[in-house]
Amino acid sequence: MKILGIGNAIVDVICKVDEDFITQNNLSKGNMKLIFDENEFKKLIFNLKIEKTISGGSVANSIVGLSQLGNVVGFIGKISDDKLGEQYEIGLNKENVNFFYTKKRETISTGTCLILITPDSERTMCTFLGIAGKINENDINTDNIKNSEIIFLEGYLWDKGDPKKAFDKAISNANKTAMSLSDKFCVDRHKSHFLDLVKNKLDITFANEEEIMSLINAKNFNDVIEFAKKIKKLLVITRGKKGAISICGDKIFEIETQKNLKIIDLTGAGDLFASGYLHGFLNKYSEMDCLKKGTEMASKIIQQIGARL
Repeated sequence: MKILGIGNAIVDVICKVDEDFITQNNLSKGNMKLIFDENEFKKLIFNLKIEKTISGGSVANSIVGLSQLGNVVGFIGKISDDKLGEQYEIGLNKENVNFFYTKKRETISTGTCLILITPDSERTMCTFLGIAGKINENDINTDNIKNSEIIFLEGYLWDKGDPKKAFDKAISNANKTAMSLSDKFCVDRHKSHFLDLVKNKLDITFANEEEIMSLINAKNFNDVIEFAKKIKKLLVITRGKKGAISICGDKIFEIETQKNLKIIDLTGAGDLFASGYLHGFLNKYSEMDCLKKGTEMASKIIQQIGARL
């Protein structure tokens, strides 16, 4: 198998809202809020019109993108044997993703992410992790990991306790490990742990500019470049309108964004960038061609609603 993703198995529920909805519900536009009370989540979604539901989660989106590009892929994520869990599994199977988890009836429901799209195409997420956040080391099959050229993890998944043990088991058995930092708030919550992962345990780190600068408390982007040179690990950083950059030691490659795009929804831009880049990496593309493929995939996804091509 080319690549195995391990992440939060979340059903994405996409809705269009106005700016007032974001303000009235005390949400931080463009970021993700974790909701721990299922009733609070149901209250938030109650009067909204649902545009689309998708078997999502950050790494799952990337893995589907890699499957669509012709790679043999797999995914591990925890779901319950409920209606949403069934929809989730069907959704991945349709995309030719090997789903390495046997669902059972849980006391907590399958995870859900409410994706709120404002008129400026920005997306704000409210996530009820449900059983997805309870993944543990017993859910991780080492044979699946060892039979994969690379594993891909998401920062969203990392938490103290059982998820951390699952993370550690996956990394210790992997041939190569890539990870997305996922979200600035996620970085801020786990800064010391993420810094240790980036410096010592990951082969490839994906981040946007805000996330990586927060991780190392950078004053400017030159600090990021110096940090990357020092640790001699591959950092792949998306920079919005400035394009993307990869840094490994003294080797630096940059690419501009594609022009004249009709942007509809930024959901999944980073996820699909990662799928394009990893497709190139796994298939021995040059570094510039890896960045080009990542940019191409991101450009396609932001011109439609949702994180599935």
